[in-house]
Amino acid sequence: MKMNEMNSATATPASRRRPRTDMRTRDLVNQAVASVPTLGLQRAAEFLAAMNVPAEIAVRTLVYPDRRRAS
Repeated sequence: MKMNEMNSATATPASRRRPRTDMRTRDLVNQAVASVPTLGLQRAAEFLAAMNVPAEIAVRTLVYPDRRRAS
């Protein structure tokens, strides 16, 4: 196995992600996540839906916080 093949085989999913380009969505998700303790999950989800954040991203970030990207 070549060195570059070994690196791609052992790379973590996070290291294979594309660089973040949508800073607006990042900021909206951060606002929603920060509001969960005071407003609740439902209101945070409604906020993201109203701001046209894709449902897949909203669910992943609100329900599975360990799957969020690092800021």
